[in-house]
Amino acid sequence: METLVVGSVGLDTITTPQGTREDVIGGSASHFAMSASRFSPVKMVAVVGSDFPESAMDTFRKNQIDLTGLQVKEGRTFRWSGYYNIDFHKAHTRDTQLNVFSEFQPVIPQACKESEYIFLGNIDPVLQIEVLQQVNNPKLVVGDTMNFWIESKRQDVLELLKRVDVMLLNDQEARDLGESHDLVKAGRKVLEMGPKSLVIKKGEHGAMLFLGDEIFTAPAYPYSTVVDPTGAGDSFAGGFLGHLARTNDPTPRNFRQAVIYGSIMGSLNIEDFSIYRIEGMSPEEVQQRYEQFKSITLFD
Repeated sequence: METLVVGSVGLDTITTPQGTREDVIGGSASHFAMSASRFSPVKMVAVVGSDFPESAMDTFRKNQIDLTGLQVKEGRTFRWSGYYNIDFHKAHTRDTQLNVFSEFQPVIPQACKESEYIFLGNIDPVLQIEVLQQVNNPKLVVGDTMNFWIESKRQDVLELLKRVDVMLLNDQEARDLGESHDLVKAGRKVLEMGPKSLVIKKGEHGAMLFLGDEIFTAPAYPYSTVVDPTGAGDSFAGGFLGHLARTNDPTPRNFRQAVIYGSIMGSLNIEDFSIYRIEGMSPEEVQQRYEQFKSITLFD
């Protein structure tokens, strides 16, 4: 099954202890799409400026990412510049230029309206809701957000929660939205707000899946080298929803497997700048990490 993603596409300039890369592909839709495309075809709805490189377009196209919904507007593409210190725990922003993204109004092409699997990347919750008004009876909708929207547009985020099947949050977002430092209490409170399930991403500490009364926890994949963590959360989302779209099987067991595939894709993302590592990975690498996950979590 195909997946529809709506989010940002940009050009990032990133400095980490491993070096600097200028004007590399970035944005929530880019990282999600490249990750999800390793499992099933992806349709992308986003906006870029007239300066967006044709080579980047080609990168998307050759990785089964349909650009029918990608708007190209006169002007400059969304840009973000930032750096990470040696612990990689926080992205430090040097500069953000919204450019054409500041006026982004998602328009879902006719060919995308029947998409059964949808990922609403981290954009204004009002726009996320407008996207859902343009599609026809999706089978599974996954939403994402950030603290900025939780704090500035909380009521719109709460309205979004009533309309999605799965919400993805990091641990701090879950605490802020659930109004509790206790992640279990926060997670259960978020579930009461509307979504059928919730995934809390905890970075190097793994992830938690809340599905009805069930709580499933998974460790992070053990890694040794971090090059650039930018987009790891969106790569997680791509692995998570990509697996569900590939299997077309929204059962609890498959949701647990999806969390593992999400963790695998996040672990691959951090091993290089931008989308380079995931673009160059092989299916065998994913399966090998999946088998390693089974090994490291076996306790009986």
